[in-house]
Formats: sequence, C-alpha cells, structure tokens
Amino acid sequence: MPENVITVEQDGELAIVTLNRPNAMNALSTALRQAIGQTFQELEADPDIRAVVLTGAGRAFSAGLDLKELGSGEATVGAAVEGNDAIDPVSAIAAFSGPIIGAINGVAITGGFELALACDVLIASTNARFADTHARVGVMPGWGLSQKLSRAIGIYRAKELSLSGNFLSAEQANDWGLVNRVVEPDELMPQAIQLAQDMLSVVPDMLVQYKACIDEGFGQTFGDALDTEIRLSRASAVDTSAEAIEERRKQVQARGKTQTS
Repeated sequence: MPENVITVEQDGELAIVTLNRPNAMNALSTALRQAIGQTFQELEADPDIRAVVLTGAGRAFSAGLDLKELGSGEATVGAAVEGNDAIDPVSAIAAFSGPIIGAINGVAITGGFELALACDVLIASTNARFADTHARVGVMPGWGLSQKLSRAIGIYRAKELSLSGNFLSAEQANDWGLVNRVVEPDELMPQAIQLAQDMLSVVPDMLVQYKACIDEGFGQTFGDALDTEIRLSRASAVDTSAEAIEERRKQVQARGKTQTS
C-alpha cells in the first residue's frame, strides 16, 4: 500500500487503522482512497485480524474528498465516487466481516462522513463534528450518505443536515442517535479499543455471523428480516452442543458479576 497516508497497528486480533494526512485534515486524495481500499482488503484476508478501530491523525477524522486535488484537475469527481481510481473505500470497509469501530477524533465532512457511516459503531470525541456539504460543493453523494443518514437519524433530521450543509456537534450527534457515545479526547482511543476487546471476547464465529445477520436484516422489510434471523439461527444451532452452551453460560455469569458498566 502507499506509504505514509495510512498506518496500521496490530494489537492481537485488533487492527488500529489511522488515516494519516494530518496536514490536509486527512482529505481523501486518490492515494488515500486507494490505501483505505487496499488496507481493508488485506485486513479481511488476514485470519489473525477480527476487529478494526478506524480513526484519523491530527485534528480531523477526514475532511472528505481532496477538493484541492479535484480542483487542480489531477483527479475527477466521477473517478472518486465510481471507484474508477482503483477501489471504492467505503465498499472495501463494508466488505470487512468483523466489527469496525469508528473513533471520530475531529471533523467528519462529506466523504469523511460517509467513511464514518461505513463503521459499525461510532464513538466521538468532544472535538468531533459532522457535516454533509455535498449540496454546497455541487456533488451528489456516491458512497451511501443520502440513504444511510436518514436511516440512522430519521429522514427529517437527515434533510436538515444534507440540504443546509450545517455542522452537527458531537453532543447533538449523540442526542440524535448518530454516535454511541461522546468522550473526552484522551479517552477516545482507550474506550474504542476496550469496546473492540469486549467484542473480541464473544464466541468467535458469532462475531461475524451476528454482524451479518443484523446487516442483512437491516436492508429488508421487518417480515423478511425475521425470516432471515430464523434461517441463520437454524443454521447456527446445528453446530451448537449442550456442553458448549453450559460452558458459555458459566462464562456469562462470571462476567456479569465483575462487569460494572
């Protein structure tokens, strides 16, 4: 992968992926988009990596597409949103089968907002802010923002954000249900990593299977989603023994006695 624009740190079964163009507010240049896509393809192919924390270096998560690069004519909007410059980064992120926790350290704007929405869980620093400026730039979204945002916070709130281009604070994002929680900046990565470790402590196969069940059902009608759950539940039950259930029951009880929150 291209050097410098992205970093990957492995902590056991967890990969910490950092967008690394801090001087450009982690704007999504062609090189960074390609690096994101390639990185997540490699992580999905690595059996030793089962969860990811995605964050940004410096004061931004990502300011979105690199408008300076686009304005210079070095790249085109069409190539960016269609993935013609190699790999669509949002699709590559979505193809990772394990959980992805977005540690939103600063602004997540337009394409950066779409990267955040590609994650499974969002933890925001008090410094985080979100904005959809597609309408102000004059570019239609192509990585899912117009559909994902309304499903996350409701169609009226989504229209307010997308049709105004106004910023949403971390606190308001929390109130609207866009993020799971808001923490102080120095607590962002510790809490994101701890949550990832909690997820990694569940039954290994369930981490992928349960995420897939939720994601598949989310795109269906309620009745079809229930049928999906039943189908996947029956398939999973075939390989579950009474002895395994009993051992896991004891583990859950023991964890319940020690977990305080």
